[in-house]
Amino acid sequence: MALFVIERNFAEQLQLTDESARLVSEINASAGVHWLFSFLSADKKKTYCLYEAPSAEAIREAARRANLPADVVIEVSEIRPPAMAG
Repeated sequence: MALFVIERNFAEQLQLTDESARLVSEINASAGVHWLFSFLSADKKKTYCLYEAPSAEAIREAARRANLPADVVIEVSEIRPPAMAG
């Protein structure tokens, strides 16, 4: 699967409950999308999330269904120094 970084812009800080996180996870799974890791910007208005997915469109569709922004979706490749390669 391909790797993607998603930039999400929030007017307010995102508050996820256990139930809403479970629902987002179910929506992602149904679209073949797997969340790996997220970063929150220092001003707490953006997140940068790393996902595995079959396509950028699958990410956009899952975000739309979960009512979450996916303002920028960029396909990336992993780069590791030779000493860190596993």
